[in-house]
Amino acid sequence: MLPDIPSARAMLDELLLARIEERHIRFLAREGTLPDDMPGCSFVLKTDLIHGAQVGTLIGGIVGFVAGIILVLMPPEGLTMRTATILLMALGGALFGAWASGMNGSAIPNKKLEQFGERIGRGQVLMIVDVPVRRVREIEAMIAERHPDFNFGGEEPPMVAFP
Repeated sequence: MLPDIPSARAMLDELLLARIEERHIRFLAREGTLPDDMPGCSFVLKTDLIHGAQVGTLIGGIVGFVAGIILVLMPPEGLTMRTATILLMALGGALFGAWASGMNGSAIPNKKLEQFGERIGRGQVLMIVDVPVRRVREIEAMIAERHPDFNFGGEEPPMVAFP
């Protein structure tokens, strides 16, 4: 958390000098206060869209899988169902679940950012920076050295591309 917009602008400049690309830096401030030339949080970051889609994919896939098994074991009269029906139903359920839950999640504010809401309302600015794990401590030390009024809000665990 940064105390105000001028501090956020100074941090943006310092992070750019530290070779962190602007596409990896985001700011969240009170509505209407963030200048247009500073990278703001996208709709995806501000809402629970991603979390909703993930949960929907899981639940929809499981429900579709079970429905596919039931269809194969007890097919409607006059039809023969193949095993591929199970996979198609699971895929269809996952896609529908991702869409439906993603739509619901897009109407809900991001739960991870709720803890910062009160301070943002008072005029502080949340800065989100995506850096490789090996650079996290270096960037934290640089920020703490130059801005003692800076509050660290924590870090997310790294996302593995191929689990």
